[in-house]
Amino acid sequence: MKLSPLADKVVVKRMEAEAKTKGGIVLPDTAKEKPKRGKIISVGPGKVTEKGELVKPSVAAGDDVLFTSYAGTEVTVDGEELLIMSQDDILAILKK
Repeated sequence: MKLSPLADKVVVKRMEAEAKTKGGIVLPDTAKEKPKRGKIISVGPGKVTEKGELVKPSVAAGDDVLFTSYAGTEVTVDGEELLIMSQDDILAILKK
């Protein structure tokens, strides 16, 4: 199944949480924080202004992004956990 977000919404797949600290300590599942980093899977067409103009999104499918802690709504599609969030919840695009 393919998700097609509306307006300025994006579908993001969250990156996996770190299993170890930098010092080598293995973290149990209960101690792991949910990552605030993910890969954009799908992007909506953009937001329509009050004047009726379409403002295209500044992110694209495939971008690695950082987002706010409580961003989006978690959904499960075909057994895969995804987030649907507004483009405004995205803080930065990570470049390689």
